[in-house]
Amino acid sequence: MTVFERYLTLWVALCIVVGVALGHFLPGVFHIIGATEIAKVNLPVAALIWLMIVPMLMKIDFAALKEVSRHWRGIGVTLFVNWAVKPFSMALLGWIFIGHLFRPYLPAEQIDSYIAGLILLAAAPCTAMVFVWSSLTKGEPHFTLSQVALNDAIMIVAFAPIVGLLLGLSSISAPWDTLFFSVALYIIVPVIVAQIARRSFLTSGGEARLAATLAKIGPISLVALLATLVLLFGFQGGQIIRQPAIIAMLAVPILIQVYFNSALAYALNRVAGEEHCVAGPSALIGASNFFELAVAAAISLFGFESGAALATVVGVLIEVPVMLTVCSAVNRSKGWYESGATRERAFAPSDQT
Repeated sequence: MTVFERYLTLWVALCIVVGVALGHFLPGVFHIIGATEIAKVNLPVAALIWLMIVPMLMKIDFAALKEVSRHWRGIGVTLFVNWAVKPFSMALLGWIFIGHLFRPYLPAEQIDSYIAGLILLAAAPCTAMVFVWSSLTKGEPHFTLSQVALNDAIMIVAFAPIVGLLLGLSSISAPWDTLFFSVALYIIVPVIVAQIARRSFLTSGGEARLAATLAKIGPISLVALLATLVLLFGFQGGQIIRQPAIIAMLAVPILIQVYFNSALAYALNRVAGEEHCVAGPSALIGASNFFELAVAAAISLFGFESGAALATVVGVLIEVPVMLTVCSAVNRSKGWYESGATRERAFAPSDQT
């Protein structure tokens, strides 16, 4: 991990302070930024989010989809957790904690919005940071690459229906046209742009040039993320000052779902007899979130000042320290994992590494 990535939580905390201060002392500037829209798209935020997402998507090689069958057990487990468990478990946790247990301590008008933000966060599987987590657990690189490519392909068609279904089940109104437009603007178009850029760099200079380019533009992605957070907290500052415990309460269901889904994926891989080098990244992919997309969708659907936007930002705040603890647990439990993994599976040629 780069120093910037390792201390992401610190930078987010600083963004909270800076954003709240700027929002308090320069409210007019934030109103101007908030009003800079075309067709309900905030132009400054759209530009920042593109700068966040496109460099990350350039790391994805969709040609890796041909490797999916090599570790089909791990792929199956991760897909099950990512798409059949995580969004629904987060919706349930949001309903339990935000909708009921913490309801008396939260602004009543934002309850539904907070739950919506949690749903958006859980419905987008992680893309870029997964490669960091996989490296830290000595994960199988071909599995990680093929799983991320497959998740991104599925996300294009599944993100909007799952979010729309869960928001509807939670009695939260979200315009479908805005939801699909968000998918097009922040998933489909960036994927196309990123893959065109990736192919261009590979054609002109091979893997070396692509790696050098990604190293150069990587910090741009994180700076754009932090600038977006400053804007968000500039709009959210008043609410946070009045009720600073909101962030802690929103963190509770996020923490539970990360540990629950990572443990579930890890255990299912062990039962299936998958190798530890696959089970580790599978657990991490199953637990982490594509928070950049979640932030973008929350802003598009509910606005800067919404509880949904704040809830997705809490996911950014705790992402690095929480996922590092999951990496540590995976590494420390390798002996336990391998002592109980099923060894009698048939080794087809596609399973061999």
